[in-house]
Amino acid sequence: MGERTRSLAGKLNHLFAHTTTRGGQEYSNEQVAAAIVTTGVTISQSYIWQLRKGKKDNPTFKHLQALAAFFGVPVSYFFDDEVTDRVDLQLAELKAEQARLHQIMGSSDAQLMALRAGELSPAGRRQVMDLLDVVHRLEQVEKDTRPKE
Repeated sequence: MGERTRSLAGKLNHLFAHTTTRGGQEYSNEQVAAAIVTTGVTISQSYIWQLRKGKKDNPTFKHLQALAAFFGVPVSYFFDDEVTDRVDLQLAELKAEQARLHQIMGSSDAQLMALRAGELSPAGRRQVMDLLDVVHRLEQVEKDTRPKE
């Protein structure tokens, strides 16, 4: 943040660095290109590499839209530094939250549940919490009624 004249390559590399796969790995150019191609937009991994290296710096709007959609950011991320700063802050907060959840939970199932719950509406999260409360109570009753060894 701070720098006001970031290049397209810098912005794109920032998205790669701060948006990771479910396993926590950075997406490869190949993975991004393959995902974008499935949407009907033709783009190659080598073209993405050239954009990331600054060898190409004037992509079509369609390519920028596809890249923005893949990373879940508005296309204005690439044009408006104010939007870039705001999105970068949100990405940093999300990454910190994911790291905190991973540290707290350790379990990949628990982490996945928490991340998915974070994508739900407030009403959906309440339903999930109600369901977790029911399952927790049932397991406590089951544990309490087991014969002691």
